[in-house]
Amino acid sequence: MLRKQSLAQKINIIRAGVMGSNDGILSVAGIVIGVAGATSNTFAIFISGIAGMIAGTVSMAMGEYVSVNTESDSQKKSVERQEYLLTHNYNQEFALVQQKYIDSGISSELAHQATAEMMNKDALVTTVREKYGFNVNQFTSPYAAAIASMLSFPTGSVLPLVAITLFPSRIKVIATFVAVIIALSITGYAAAALSNANKPKSTIRNIASGVITMIVTYLIGLLVGSLA
Repeated sequence: MLRKQSLAQKINIIRAGVMGSNDGILSVAGIVIGVAGATSNTFAIFISGIAGMIAGTVSMAMGEYVSVNTESDSQKKSVERQEYLLTHNYNQEFALVQQKYIDSGISSELAHQATAEMMNKDALVTTVREKYGFNVNQFTSPYAAAIASMLSFPTGSVLPLVAITLFPSRIKVIATFVAVIIALSITGYAAAALSNANKPKSTIRNIASGVITMIVTYLIGLLVGSLA
């Protein structure tokens, strides 16, 4: 039977999808605009974008899988260590949790009562949450994160690829540039909303990174094209 995912797990997967889409937009935009700086051959630009999309999709999926697995392994090790500590030194773990509540401004009596109630209910869950900051048995699935990235990266890649291919030669670079900025503003805002970060700052930073990437790759493409 499949275990129902918590809200935090769902948000982590959605975040992986948003960032995968963002990377797809930015990576493929950099590739196609760079190639467009070197050549006006539409087929060459299209093929380079497709190659970048395929490579990026595989890379993002594998990277997300490895990253989430590494995080999960670390969390599981912490849980195992905490089980050992509770078995061999319960009183010290109790005192650590109680002291954390006291440090947060709770009176000693109330902190002791709260710690006793929570530790009696589930000592492992309580101590892992208070010491390490995550909930036991709520690990993000590496498969779900990998699939989210595998689907979102090519989805994001489609925008710059279509823009650079379909617009007329005289405006294809600037049209792609504008389309990518709009898309990056959306993904930057969405990522900030999911992470509870500063939305305007995150959006501007995302747009700035995209602008810099496209300018640099286009200038390099122009240089390579002039030397060819």
